[in-house]
Amino acid sequence: MEDILTRFTQDLVGRLHGPLTFRLLMQPLVALIYASIDGWKDARSGRPPYFWALFTDEAHRREMLVSGWTSIGKVFVLALLLDAIYQFIALRFFYPVEAVVVAVLLALVPYLIWRGPANRLLRGRAATRVSEGA
Repeated sequence: MEDILTRFTQDLVGRLHGPLTFRLLMQPLVALIYASIDGWKDARSGRPPYFWALFTDEAHRREMLVSGWTSIGKVFVLALLLDAIYQFIALRFFYPVEAVVVAVLLALVPYLIWRGPANRLLRGRAATRVSEGA
């Protein structure tokens, strides 16, 4: 088991310097853009911050999960695909658990972290625009 964890850690660190490193910046950036768009929509409709509401709003949890997955699903699948390509180029093998971990780190984590604060930051701006009649 220790060998697997060592390889897993070395493979993750190796992604920082291997082929396709542009994705380590682009995928979180795209996830942040989608999170900002969805946070803006949440702010305009008066919904609570996303990540917190996933835990506290049981009545709307499924709807929120579907909404989030609709936005970030393509970025997540792209992250999986690009990591599979990376693995075949750099490692000459495919480790599906590593691909899922990388996709979660590059796509889901930035989205979940940013959608709520985007909502809070844009809530005041959305309220101002509504009161101005824009």
